[in-house]
Amino acid sequence: MLYGDRPRDPETSISMGDPMNLAPLDYFMLDDRTKGIPGGTAPFALKEIAAKGWNVLGGDLPLPLAVIKQSVLAANGRWMRDFLARSGAVIAPHGKTTMSPHLFARQFADGAWALTVATVGQLQVARRYGVSRLVLANQLVGRQEIRYVLDELARDADFELHVLVDSVAGVELLADAVAARGLARPLDLLLEGGVAGRRTGCRSLADALAVARAVAAAPGLALRGVEGFEGLIHSRDEADTEARVVAFLDFLVEIARALAAEDLFAPGPVILSAGGSAFYDLVIARFGRAGLDREVRVVTRSGCYITHDSTQYRHAFERIVARTPEAAAGAPGAPKLDAAIELWSYVQSRPEPTRALATFGRRDCSFDAGLPVPRGWARPGVDATPRPLGDDHGVVEVNDQHAFIDLPARSPLAVGDMIACGISHPCTTFDKWRVLYLVDDDYDIVGALPTFF
Repeated sequence: MLYGDRPRDPETSISMGDPMNLAPLDYFMLDDRTKGIPGGTAPFALKEIAAKGWNVLGGDLPLPLAVIKQSVLAANGRWMRDFLARSGAVIAPHGKTTMSPHLFARQFADGAWALTVATVGQLQVARRYGVSRLVLANQLVGRQEIRYVLDELARDADFELHVLVDSVAGVELLADAVAARGLARPLDLLLEGGVAGRRTGCRSLADALAVARAVAAAPGLALRGVEGFEGLIHSRDEADTEARVVAFLDFLVEIARALAAEDLFAPGPVILSAGGSAFYDLVIARFGRAGLDREVRVVTRSGCYITHDSTQYRHAFERIVARTPEAAAGAPGAPKLDAAIELWSYVQSRPEPTRALATFGRRDCSFDAGLPVPRGWARPGVDATPRPLGDDHGVVEVNDQHAFIDLPARSPLAVGDMIACGISHPCTTFDKWRVLYLVDDDYDIVGALPTFF
């Protein structure tokens, strides 16, 4: 469960029947070496954090502080659950976004079919906390990596794993390893289609057929579906980007049809999977019309929806709603995705009328896909709730520990005030924090979320 949040219903807490094993994290120790914990605090177990009675706006914790709003987190989960229920697709959210077992558990409680990871190191974390169905959305290479995966499959008959392949050489590597290990069941594979000049994946139908035929000829391997990642397709024009994404998704469907025509898939549903956090509506629409003469399981893999953000994925969601109007309907109380994550800091200097410096930097926030965006502010001892900030306040640069904010000369911000920023691209904010802090709508600390990057 999310600590401080007693189980009441699946809208606000982790189901006690959830398959993950989070009990060891009850005793994850925190002390003043952990960013965000007050100096001089004696070591304490994670499960005790809500009892501290700390409040962000009360100045009870040192800033900067990355917080996640519990109510928004729950609403985002409800929205995605409702959207998928109407589409017939399932989700295997990408764990690399948060690397937080507590958030993995929340996603499973919301109905996630599996968890996606990008590396065997991430897979090891997921297995440590009891995840039993995973997609390794990458090629499996390396002696230690292959050994661990095959050992886990041999050790736990309930562990389900799908691994990507995009070359005959990769198929041969895995086939030899499975044969040497003597695995009692086949290693399940997804054939990856790719885009010229970009990341991994077969570039042509001929290449895909060659790989699939190699899998079918290997006794220890089973081809379960076709996969790709459309998130790196882009151009300067949004309509052109979307057209290219659709063309790539249609290429993946073409591969699946060709493989089905040769009966190269193993028995069972054929998995068609793609979908980062910007185009999952297009993925669901194109794959839902694949037209294979057998059962299809459409699996999207958005990871960022759970916390969303204030820039990159906020804009992407606006495009999703424009393309797919039913996405705006949502579930009652959750009409849209919203930013659950905020970065709080102090105004530490206002050396010029239109410039302020805040106490956070690139050690605390993402900056690879846009700079943080000021959303609100509070004056300690005066404000019990944040006041909004307009678009005339903007972060224009970040150093390691300083943020440069341009603002109008009339801005009320003064040295010692607190400022809340939304972020762009959750993945590279989460990885700056060993622990993020869960808050209620009054900014009381009600839990903590360790991460394992």
